Amino acid sequence: MIISWTILVISILIIVIFPVNYYLATRLHKIKYLKEMKNKKLSWLISFSCLYVTLILMLWNSTNAYIIVLHFFFIVVLGEFIYHIVCMFKKKIDFKYGQEITLSICLIFTIIYLGVAYYIAHNVIETHYDIVATKDIGVENFRIVQITDSHIGATMNGDKFYNYMLDINKTNPDIVVITGDFVDDDTNMKDLIRACEGLGVLKTKYGVYFVFGNHDKGYFKSKEKELREELGKNNVTILEDEGLDIVGNIYLLGRQDKQVKNRKTAQELMNEIDKSKYIVVLDHQPNDYKNESESKMDLVISGHTHGGQIFPLQIFDKMVGANNQIYGIETRDNTTFIVSSGIGDWAVKFKTGTVAEYVVIDIKNKS
Repeated sequence: MIISWTILVISILIIVIFPVNYYLATRLHKIKYLKEMKNKKLSWLISFSCLYVTLILMLWNSTNAYIIVLHFFFIVVLGEFIYHIVCMFKKKIDFKYGQEITLSICLIFTIIYLGVAYYIAHNVIETHYDIVATKDIGVENFRIVQITDSHIGATMNGDKFYNYMLDINKTNPDIVVITGDFVDDDTNMKDLIRACEGLGVLKTKYGVYFVFGNHDKGYFKSKEKELREELGKNNVTILEDEGLDIVGNIYLLGRQDKQVKNRKTAQELMNEIDKSKYIVVLDHQPNDYKNESESKMDLVISGHTHGGQIFPLQIFDKMVGANNQIYGIETRDNTTFIVSSGIGDWAVKFKTGTVAEYVVIDIKNKS
């Protein structure tokens, strides 16, 4: 399914990119200097400069080339619309170089907009949630730090990840959980080892825990053995449809990823657990809320969505219902669900409408 969707998206982008560049060329050709050139072939040749830039960007990174060009295209369309609205009042206002001004503003806005988006994607913030438990958890406060979707090697190499782990130590976590997509198909062994060493320097009271995501055991399957070995060397506990008592009345359960065909259902997992405990569940993809809430899980922590990554994908995701939740905190019945946008990125080096983050969750004992 992942491969088929990838092929579909790539095919659409390839088909779309040429009419997009043709449209941009026609806009450029309206510039007074180009429009009045005697050599029409040369004027059109210059007008297609966006296509040349696109091809150069694709040599650098095809995915992000599409992101840049499509953003410029939509901003130009919006700019053209605003320009035509303004032209309705032409009797009052005379724009001698209206097309030139419109394109210049659109280009500057695109650069600033994507520049900010690039900065956001590469600079991680701390997001904090307070939860009041519905059960006696046996301790006054229990702090979980969640790391998810680092996709080591994309926007975050091993050294950068290692340094963020030193920041996480300052939060004094009781446990740290990694909710999948730790590595990616582009992750090299040097970065994998260094990132795992970063997990090894985490200072917690009760340990570091890991569940696999669709990239960890999907695209990265060729190095799964090495990943398991490096996690083990750094005292990281892998949970695959299994759990353990942490402290007081708190139980931690790690689910296998949704793509695993034989993973246990939420109900099957809960049949093996004392439901009087406060049950914290790690589930990479936020896709099973109905079953998890009906099974009386207390807190479910996920990633996978990247917070929608690029606006307006957040809106489309909600429309098609690809995930039960895209970002943030939500309560259904007595189950609290948290979805993080992740500390890193997959392929795309920009974030709009979301952030790069690690999450601090404080579970407070009921009064």
